[in-house]
Amino acid sequence: MTRIAALAVLAILAVAAPALASEAHPTLAELENELYCPTCHEPLALSSSPIADRMRAFIRERIRAGDTKSEIEAKLVDEFGPAVLAAPPKRGFNLLAWLLPLVGAAVAAAVVFRLALRWRRGRDEPEAVAGREDGPAETDPELERRLDEELARFEA
Repeated sequence: MTRIAALAVLAILAVAAPALASEAHPTLAELENELYCPTCHEPLALSSSPIADRMRAFIRERIRAGDTKSEIEAKLVDEFGPAVLAAPPKRGFNLLAWLLPLVGAAVAAAVVFRLALRWRRGRDEPEAVAGREDGPAETDPELERRLDEELARFEA
């Protein structure tokens, strides 16, 4: 059991180390994919507007100065507003953008599960035969006579 716990901790550290390094030493390409141009509303990596060029120059300057990714993003949000971020912040009203899809998926899964149970339960129950459960219902003698006449007419 301790071996599994040790492997889990190592796996978490292996995943967390690049993320922490990315926070401390961001690259321009990394930030270009996480930011949007405020004028053309495209990812900064795809935008060719003058303001996008100005933002890229600012990012390069801040990377050389040793700022972290969070600091650079915060300065750009202060200057251009939260619309510059590709993903909304995970706080306040913007938290809905993160939680609503998860809640919707959970509700949809519950509905599908419920319908599947109802469908399965309906197939497991034997169908009741008209009137009697131990066999077919008796037919009316008059109806049987008319059926025989009709069949005889088609056979001839």
